[in-house]
Amino acid sequence: MVEICQADLPIRPWEDDRLKRLPGLQPITPGEWLVQDDAYTAQMAHRVALIKNRPDIVHKLSEAARPAAGELLDLVLRELVASTGFVVGDRTVTCPDGRVVQIDHTAPLLTCGQLVQEDLVVMQKQGDEHVLTAAILCFPASWSLDEKYMKPLVRIHKPVADYTPDIAKRVQRLFDGIQVERPMWRANCLTYDDPELHQPRREDDRRQTSQNGPKWIRVERQGMRRLPMTDAVIFSIHTYVVRRPEGDS
Repeated sequence: MVEICQADLPIRPWEDDRLKRLPGLQPITPGEWLVQDDAYTAQMAHRVALIKNRPDIVHKLSEAARPAAGELLDLVLRELVASTGFVVGDRTVTCPDGRVVQIDHTAPLLTCGQLVQEDLVVMQKQGDEHVLTAAILCFPASWSLDEKYMKPLVRIHKPVADYTPDIAKRVQRLFDGIQVERPMWRANCLTYDDPELHQPRREDDRRQTSQNGPKWIRVERQGMRRLPMTDAVIFSIHTYVVRRPEGDS
């Protein structure tokens, strides 16, 4: 277990009326899709280690998704050109923590995963639903990329009790409605007994919570944006973890 926490939460969805009302979508202003915070160095060290030691667990890329993944890498690089602390060259990127990352267009998601804190999931429309066709997912919150890979939205949300057919239709309409120039974000909140960011869990492996000991609050800032060339929707996840204050219920 690695304890990597931010100093505080910039997003508190249980207190923000804009985020409490489902689906709680908010517009992403230019330059605010990818976020660097005070946990960048520690989170990136953890991500790089996972990519090196568990690549089959944190990375999936279908042949159908290769053009979208390449377009995504190009978009990430353009975003980082304007981000403080990054130096983007033709072949390498120097990151705020001093690492130099090789730009590998043959492995676009693995490259992205070494540059930004966000996990990035590629969703492509197949028939009537969006399907998870690729991802770099180092910090899952109790789900397994292997189990969700190449599955549509309804199947991805199978273990969620409140994911009714009506909600499924609404979520699909949400993905259909994402516009290229109008990316959106929302947030959720979970509590965990430990602060580990890498929490893969299969559908039949229910997460147990203890009534004793320290608790951590985990907030995900979830972005959705459409790629202009391939029309894929990118679902991004920026994870914050902080200790829950003692006595806070």
